[in-house]
Amino acid sequence: MQERALQTQVAWACRILAMEGHADLTLGHISARGSADQVYIKRKGLGLNEVGLSDILTIDLDCNKLAGDGEMHLEAVLHTEVYRHRPDVSAVVHTHPAYATALSATSERLQFVNHDAVLFRDGVGIYSGSADLIMDAENAQAVARALGQRRAVLMCNHGILVGDKTVPWVVYAALTLERAARVQAIAKTFGDLRPIPQETTKHISANKYRDEFTEEYWLYLIREARRRGIAAGMPDEE
Repeated sequence: MQERALQTQVAWACRILAMEGHADLTLGHISARGSADQVYIKRKGLGLNEVGLSDILTIDLDCNKLAGDGEMHLEAVLHTEVYRHRPDVSAVVHTHPAYATALSATSERLQFVNHDAVLFRDGVGIYSGSADLIMDAENAQAVARALGQRRAVLMCNHGILVGDKTVPWVVYAALTLERAARVQAIAKTFGDLRPIPQETTKHISANKYRDEFTEEYWLYLIREARRRGIAAGMPDEE
């Protein structure tokens, strides 16, 4: 994709994540990998719901700022080390949604309680190295290793990190992880969990998780952001 198109997607992703419960003051960030391993990432100092196109920085994989106004997030290294570790990943989200963060603070693991959890049928990684901010390459590499070849990792007592092949996919995965954690928490209040059998998850995954559906959801989420009046300052193009 062209640079401006990717930056626009990152800005929309911030608004959508805020709309869907991932806002946490000025914390949380999303990035996309461009050509020549340039990374487009939300700047520090703004809430996810405030981010516009002019608030997207361009950095390299060594966390050097190449373009844009404003400071980098202290945890920008989380993004760059995942990109180093996973050539197939082109977008990364790190946020602190309530249910998935609560799940990260327990010995529980995500189970196939509903279709949402099936998106993570390869499992969700666990990073338990430190509950502190991840500001150095060594700890960021440990998070990337905990992610492995999966879509998501729970950062214990901290939040989530999700990596995927496009911005629409990574946003959908982050939203779906939080919903899966929420449904599991609700289900446990009714009694013992009765997960979907592993064999059945293969069919659900093949039928439900397709690129064309994710694009459809992305366009819906943009329309919903406009309906809720939280798209001020965003470009007309989607």
